[in-house]
Amino acid sequence: MSSQQLSARQELFVASARVAHLASSSRAGRPHVVPVCFQLMRGRLYVGIDSKPKSVDAMRLRRVRNILDNPSVALLVDRYDEDWNRLGYVLISARATLDVPEPERREAIRALRAKYRQYERMLRDDAPVLRISPVAVSSWGDLTPWPPSAGSGQ
Repeated sequence: MSSQQLSARQELFVASARVAHLASSSRAGRPHVVPVCFQLMRGRLYVGIDSKPKSVDAMRLRRVRNILDNPSVALLVDRYDEDWNRLGYVLISARATLDVPEPERREAIRALRAKYRQYERMLRDDAPVLRISPVAVSSWGDLTPWPPSAGSGQ
């Protein structure tokens, strides 16, 4: 499967966002969407499986099970504003994997901690990391980057 990179404009919009929505589906096609914290590095996106309280072990989370069964995912970064001139989104169709080589996984954890200060305590050194590699990218609307958040590390 070929890959598509984000344009410079899309990359700035995505990199400045604090949250995205990750859509996965089971082998049988049952969809599942969750908000995620992420980091963009060298054209790929990384999502840590953090230690927030969960009802099941991290490797049994539905998004993880789905990706193990069906690596096709979508990641949506969007902005809603009451001023509809500010609406915009980047939709990334991608392949996801938990099979991330150790140096890359450690680098992703460092980058995620730099972007989200909460991850200094909540993203363990040995945490699993999803790598999301874009296959197709589409966007619409105002892709002006968000201003840095107070305390965001950006």
